[in-house]
Amino acid sequence: MTTPQIKSSGARSLRGILLAGCAIALGAAPAWAQDSEEENTEEARGNVIVVTATKRDSTIQDIPFSINALTAEDIQRSGAVTLEDLSRNVAGLSIQNLGPGQSQVSVRGVSAGQVVRDQPGVKEQVGVYLDESVISLSLFTPDLDLFDLNRVETLRGPQGTLFGSGSVGGTIRYITNQPEPGVFEGMVEGNVNLVDGDDIGYHMKGAVNIPVGDVAAFRAVGYYTQYGGFIDALGPAGGENINGGERYGGRLAFTLDTDEGFSITPRIVYQKVSADGFNRQEIFNLFANPFTTTRPAIQLDEREQYLLLREGFEDETLIADLVVEADLGPIAMTSVSSYTNRDILVSRDASALTGSVSVDLGYPDDAVTLPSNLRDTTDLETITQELRFASDYDGPLQWVVGAFYSETDRFYRQRLPTPGYAAATDATLGAGTSAAVANGFENLDSPFNSDLPYNIEQIAVFGEATFDVTDALSLTAGGRYYDFDETRTITTGGLFANGDAGVIDQTSSSGFTPRFLLSYDVTPEVTLNAQASQGFRLGGVNDPLNVPLCNAEDLALFGGFQDYDDETLWNYELGVKTQGDGFTFNAAAFYNDISDLQVTLDAGSCSSRIVFNVPDAHSAGVEAELGLNPAPGLNFNVSGSWIEAEFDTTLPGALAEATGIREGNRLPSVPEFQLSASGSYEWPISDGAEAYFAASFTHVGSRFTQPADQENNPRTFVHGLPFGGAPADASTTVDLLLDDYQLVNLSAGIDFDSGLSLSIYANNVFDENALLSFDRERGGRARLGYRIGTPRTFGATVRKEF
Repeated sequence: MTTPQIKSSGARSLRGILLAGCAIALGAAPAWAQDSEEENTEEARGNVIVVTATKRDSTIQDIPFSINALTAEDIQRSGAVTLEDLSRNVAGLSIQNLGPGQSQVSVRGVSAGQVVRDQPGVKEQVGVYLDESVISLSLFTPDLDLFDLNRVETLRGPQGTLFGSGSVGGTIRYITNQPEPGVFEGMVEGNVNLVDGDDIGYHMKGAVNIPVGDVAAFRAVGYYTQYGGFIDALGPAGGENINGGERYGGRLAFTLDTDEGFSITPRIVYQKVSADGFNRQEIFNLFANPFTTTRPAIQLDEREQYLLLREGFEDETLIADLVVEADLGPIAMTSVSSYTNRDILVSRDASALTGSVSVDLGYPDDAVTLPSNLRDTTDLETITQELRFASDYDGPLQWVVGAFYSETDRFYRQRLPTPGYAAATDATLGAGTSAAVANGFENLDSPFNSDLPYNIEQIAVFGEATFDVTDALSLTAGGRYYDFDETRTITTGGLFANGDAGVIDQTSSSGFTPRFLLSYDVTPEVTLNAQASQGFRLGGVNDPLNVPLCNAEDLALFGGFQDYDDETLWNYELGVKTQGDGFTFNAAAFYNDISDLQVTLDAGSCSSRIVFNVPDAHSAGVEAELGLNPAPGLNFNVSGSWIEAEFDTTLPGALAEATGIREGNRLPSVPEFQLSASGSYEWPISDGAEAYFAASFTHVGSRFTQPADQENNPRTFVHGLPFGGAPADASTTVDLLLDDYQLVNLSAGIDFDSGLSLSIYANNVFDENALLSFDRERGGRARLGYRIGTPRTFGATVRKEF
């Protein structure tokens, strides 16, 4: 089916990247070593960040691979409220924002492209954890509130040994503050902000830690956020700032620590996110475009869209977990049990989509303009259990071993209620047509219906050991054996559907993923790291194409793809970590050899998307992070990454042009270059108060949303829909290379010794209209647009700690 063509420059790229890493490391080492003294440690400077990326406590500088950790202070000073905000300050981390709770995460350029609402079988490439509990779900990465977090860890590179499937590119961990016995403390925070000059948002948040005697404590967190909108809609369902929303929820945890080597921490997490619309800026809509003559001609402007129906999103999440830790002499035991329940609704105005099909079928104009509501619902239940044992003694050999089990039941449904459509169908295509194609679904006014229940079961065993060969040299080896089984049943009905009736598909996979690490302390302040590690992502089964909607060309090109295999990746990495008096500098060079990359493709007119395995691809690059503290109160941080992420395979014939899978073409959604720079200055203004000023600059390079966007670009979309007096050859030309964008944020505040803090901020000071991804319906026949970022926002925050 495909003809792999191995890119001859791949080996040269690998050699070049690894040599660059050596040059960084060896070039840096003498400069830091010359004036270093052994007692000049991180602990002495008082800026220790303890992380648990290796399932045991360690500092960032001691972790033998590339990791970033943003602390609570980093988050507060940056004004970040979402994972997307945080990503701009982390080298190699990219977030594609498709709306609230719909972030797609990639690390180091390992990206499958835009995953959209109707691809529930696609697995994530970056694992996301809340403390010890896995919460990642492809497309619907939970948009967790960042209040009362201890830190956010980004583990770069495959983490399959300790974190399993879904961590093929890396892992992100939200680490919360835990209940602390013997301490009464808390914090409240209020904020008000103005978005795009005319819509107000605000939030109220609070946290309290209540001791129960000397060995137990409760910690409770609650929050409510109202988001300001910035998208205006024209049309019958129009309005201003229609994409506002809210987020509310909380966490309640209880810890009992006997202080004799045993602790237990049950916790409940609840959150609900809702939005009244989406961050979509349209440039063409079937009902609103400059080509119509029998309808008003409309040229949509920046931050505008056209609606016949209001849209919405809801994500209600409940997480219950239990962590038990026990000291068994020289061994520490940890048990992590978790249960997750999520109910997700994506409600979209699909009138242009349905109407474009109606035009093709010859429906009259009054049927073409029927309001049509595409409703995607996801009901998810997941249980997981991890049990691990780790060494708990001093000695040259340290180890961790464990077992993991999970079961996920996910029921995905789609409905397309379009009142009046059954009558229009029967009048145009013949009496009884709508009933004949219903396939058991009751609402004949819904031309597309689907039920897709999934069951995924996983078992795994893992282990990792580190041996200190000398005081300076450490070797680590680990691996994970996994076994997956997935069962999916598909039933579809309606005029647009394929008419599947309870078709069962099964996918299973098992294997072993190893990891090898080497760490060498050149001096007490300079450490070199090397790594070879493998990650994996489970394959699956594509949904059948919506055959009634496909033209002959698209059906011939995309109709033969059903199953897709596991994606695997080998990561080769060299890194350096340095620290000195007033600075840290960490850098890494890496090469990822990707096999059977699962790429998401738009099947043109079919209004379907499929996943296709690309035999060979790679991502290679360099990432670096520098922190400077040149004088008391003065801090600078710079982080950046350069990534070459490309296909090493060319598909045969017309598939290459239709899919963009061609040797040398870029992997989608990943900027080649990303840079973040920030600085802050603190100074005393009285005996009990300090003021600060902070500024940050972010550059995100150009990207493509899908691989095919690189073919025939700029692209002319011929709409081919003679509706509203528009000519059949009406077209829109779009440059599908998303422009790079720059964001500047400013903040200032006063921190009082009493625990009171006052701050003001301005985000996106120059009001950049950042294009995040390109949005198309039916190959441009129904709608064209972009997902865009948040415009200029001013705000003020009051925080009180006690």
